[in-house]
Amino acid sequence: MRLHRNLCFAVIDGLTLIFNEGKYADKVIQQLLKRDKRWGARDRGFVAETTYEMVRWKRLYAEIAEVKEPFDRDNLWRMFAVWATLKGIKLPDWKYFEGTPLRKIKGRYDELSKTRKFKESIPDWMDQIGIKELGREVWSKEIAALNQQADVILRVNTLKTTKEKLQTTLFDLDIETDFVDNHPSALKLRERANVFSTDAFKNGHFEVQDANSQLVAEYLNVEPGMRVVDACAGAGGKTLHLAALMENKGQIIAMDIYSNKLNELKRRAKRNGAHNIENRVIESTKAIKKLYDKADRVLIDAPCSGLGVLRRNPDAKWKLQPEFIDKIKKTQQDILQQYSRMVKVGGQLVYATCSVLPSENQEQVATFLKSEVGENFTLVKDNKVLSHKSGFDGFYMALLERKS
Repeated sequence: MRLHRNLCFAVIDGLTLIFNEGKYADKVIQQLLKRDKRWGARDRGFVAETTYEMVRWKRLYAEIAEVKEPFDRDNLWRMFAVWATLKGIKLPDWKYFEGTPLRKIKGRYDELSKTRKFKESIPDWMDQIGIKELGREVWSKEIAALNQQADVILRVNTLKTTKEKLQTTLFDLDIETDFVDNHPSALKLRERANVFSTDAFKNGHFEVQDANSQLVAEYLNVEPGMRVVDACAGAGGKTLHLAALMENKGQIIAMDIYSNKLNELKRRAKRNGAHNIENRVIESTKAIKKLYDKADRVLIDAPCSGLGVLRRNPDAKWKLQPEFIDKIKKTQQDILQQYSRMVKVGGQLVYATCSVLPSENQEQVATFLKSEVGENFTLVKDNKVLSHKSGFDGFYMALLERKS
């Protein structure tokens, strides 16, 4: 691979914003890719993937380069040299790479790779909590899996097409896909491609959604004609899946505390041809109380640490703080206590997170079931999905039924 100056400069500019100004990696990369209209798919791919890799391995590369935050541009170039050297890429004769100690870089890598927090490039506290909650052996396998680049998975919108038809349509565009076992609506791209520019996407024939994320809506056992509440809908990835599973029949009430996210859901629902969704902003507890005992099904896709989706959000490793996890666990239990009251007798509730920590998952459910409100529910089943076993994102989901 030959390094091109303008592409490398784009990466360095992006890392400056992400590491020193706290910008979100996905937003920064979106802007970087608009920088030069002459860039082809390979150029854009280099910028996006290199930036993500540098973010993912920040601690390891910084240790090898012997630099500390905040990183000035010289430090970032030293880290870039580490990345290129470990990739086996020949460094060009640029001033930024003068005096790069190639042999020392490889030696430092071999040395640091013996220690998990450096090898997997994670903060000390995250390593400690992973060991505490999952055990050393499982955590080692899980964090290694969460450091892999995520596959691109599509969820076929069955309101408009079938998996087979979409696969054929994409094949005609030289985008090859495979079915995914035990994921009835999923297609996995064999190679990364800009699927958002296709007419199939613009016409609402699919959404991009991780395979294990697709398990959550299916877990809720919805049927056409039901009244369903998606209580933490966000921009509505799972809401749209519910609409498809319900064949556009019945009612889905999509709720969130952020109106801008629900506005995005409104746009997506129109593209998807999902007509049974009603958006409601949660401005006070009144919005929830109005629905007490009214819903056949309630989905609580709870706010969480997001440790199960580090593959696609590697900068979360550096933004997340241990205090946030303590705070979010209290929020999760408060939401369970309040939102569960929307389930009618005989109805069902799914509590889900994209975390792999038992303290955010099965322990929250156990605490809820022992509470005054939770005594009215029974645990039907739960599913602890780890990335190293599934090959996709880490998720947890529990199906509860209200008995009285």
